[in-house]
Amino acid sequence: MIPGHEVVERALGAATVEETIVIVTDSSEASLRWAGNSMTTNGISVLRRWTVVSIVRDSSGARVGTVSSTSVDPEDIDAVVKAAETAARAAGLAEDAMPLITGDDAPASWDAPSERTSIDVFSSLTGGLASGFDGADTLYGFAHHQIETVWLGSSTGLRKRYTQPTGSVEINGKRGDSSAWVGAGAPLFDGIAIETLLVELSTRLDWASTSIELPAGRYETILPPSAVADLMIYLMWTMEGRGAEEGHTALSRAGGTRIGERLGRLPLTLYSDPQAAGLEYSPFLATESSNDSVSLFDNGMPTSRVDWIKGGVVNALAYPRFAAERFDARITVPGDNLILTGAEAGIDDMIARTERGLLLTTLWYIREVDPTTLLLTGLTRDGVYSIEDGRVTGAVNNFRFNESPLDLLRRVTEAGATRPTLPREWKDWFTRTAMPPLRVPDFHMSSVSAAQ
Repeated sequence: MIPGHEVVERALGAATVEETIVIVTDSSEASLRWAGNSMTTNGISVLRRWTVVSIVRDSSGARVGTVSSTSVDPEDIDAVVKAAETAARAAGLAEDAMPLITGDDAPASWDAPSERTSIDVFSSLTGGLASGFDGADTLYGFAHHQIETVWLGSSTGLRKRYTQPTGSVEINGKRGDSSAWVGAGAPLFDGIAIETLLVELSTRLDWASTSIELPAGRYETILPPSAVADLMIYLMWTMEGRGAEEGHTALSRAGGTRIGERLGRLPLTLYSDPQAAGLEYSPFLATESSNDSVSLFDNGMPTSRVDWIKGGVVNALAYPRFAAERFDARITVPGDNLILTGAEAGIDDMIARTERGLLLTTLWYIREVDPTTLLLTGLTRDGVYSIEDGRVTGAVNNFRFNESPLDLLRRVTEAGATRPTLPREWKDWFTRTAMPPLRVPDFHMSSVSAAQ
């Protein structure tokens, strides 16, 4: 397999149209799985995906053709370039056409080989897991590590490279008919304390020794960081300037967008930052296609901190260059991490101040019901706990919920301490988050669910 940078240069050298973009991604993955208190499988894999974007320009505008491949045979490069150019000549006009980003200096690491992970990356986990296997609870789980090396090059001289490590571990514990879940994400696993996760898991299973049945309704609810992450990720995904400007989303309002609107009384800030410690992501945009949030014509554009909500006020929406020009807005590139500021209180302190309410673990099967209000539905999973007079008194049946993350931010009455967390629902697409627990006075449990 030839180096990724060489694929870029060969594809650009084979191009015959006005402009070409080439993106090469080498992905190296390792996984570890356990069930019934014993290791079951592990493995490693390597995959290359590369994309050629051909752009044909004339007096009427630009036409784009995109072809992707997973071939590692250098003899296939010319054929993929030709296919992309053929597609471009047959395509309709691209409404997001803009001049390509230019560049003239390749990074020092441009021609270095792609980075690889290995099974050894899990060495800091296995000792703690082994001690858990000797306990009374039955453990199931999965650990995954991936390193992606991305090369981006263009006919306008752009040369960019970035390496992104991503890791996650999830543990399910079973005790009788009860189950509980804990999880964590990190670039590497040496910062994850498995013993601490197992203690947290055991505590939740202890709570589940008492079973309580509750009906559907609105309950004061403490959402832990993982559940908050899943809701805030979905919110950020919908924060598209164009959709809001055209009146299609919950961020729309008469005559424009909700930028400048205050959400609730807490001065919460929701932001993305490529330099956030432990949650770093690529300092440049690399995309194979265009949508309302990003444009392939913006490939190579620098990423930077974006305060989506600042001090409790809607502050920014995603605008590619073409949309920013159309709507006279600020160019804003979406982020690949998400952080919500909180306060100093831990979740235990929040529980201690709760007279009567619920504590959730995670949410799953989240789906959109109404895009104009951002109403979401989904299910609670692996532990809903009753709080009475400042202490957890038992496990409650699961529920289906109906809530809008925007409305939650308007109604939230308390935020705890922000900490890195692993979203349960969206972890396969988005893992780099740090969230606080949130107190919602009237979280809507719309029906009782039989899900475990």
